[in-house]
Amino acid sequence: MELELTGIVIIVGAYGSGKTEVAINLAVHMNAKGVAVRLADLDLVNPYFRSREARQALNRLGIDVVLPPVEYMQADLPILTPAVSGMLRKPTGLMLLDVGGDDVGATVLGALGDALLGKTVHVLQVINPHRPYTGSVSGCLMVRKAIEAKAKMMITGIVGNANVMEETTEATILEGYDFSRQVAEAGNIPLVFITAPALLLTRLDKKDIHCPVLALRRQLVPPWKQPEMLDPSVKIA
Repeated sequence: MELELTGIVIIVGAYGSGKTEVAINLAVHMNAKGVAVRLADLDLVNPYFRSREARQALNRLGIDVVLPPVEYMQADLPILTPAVSGMLRKPTGLMLLDVGGDDVGATVLGALGDALLGKTVHVLQVINPHRPYTGSVSGCLMVRKAIEAKAKMMITGIVGNANVMEETTEATILEGYDFSRQVAEAGNIPLVFITAPALLLTRLDKKDIHCPVLALRRQLVPPWKQPEMLDPSVKIA
């Protein structure tokens, strides 16, 4: 089952859900399919693990990363640059917005109303059942409600990102899929896709998964670890 996304796609989720890894890998996936991709880093809350940390690797693949001005790169301020507004007013290909965690991070979206007026926008909530506050369906729905209130936008789809870092197994992914499906059904919105570490994809039994699966190559790692090769054309041993 193919993952096809174009237009304006906003990635939101609870703190620690892995939404930034999802945004980075989604950008790489669609770029490899020939879609022109621009990724805007709107995470103005978390000083660590932002999509801007992978900008050099993304740039090498031809993916444009829109960032705050250099003098504000490490600032936690509500900065919306003309570049972000411009890419939203005249969207082409896939416009990805990586937004800060929880409802606090989503507050920045409230300033985008005029730029998004009259456009088709997909707002995807990334969920991980192995993180605080999103280990239950009701918890995920509460996070959704809080984000929507601050963003002044409705979430339109769910992304399942079940993982326990290096301890993730095929069972983790399959159980996470079932959980994500329950959240989507309870919220009356579609499960757009789930994720799985690229190294697990060849071993994952996907016969009972009825949605696309996005391969994840981790980029946002501690200083003592190396990020995985982002280029999907490079075969994994």
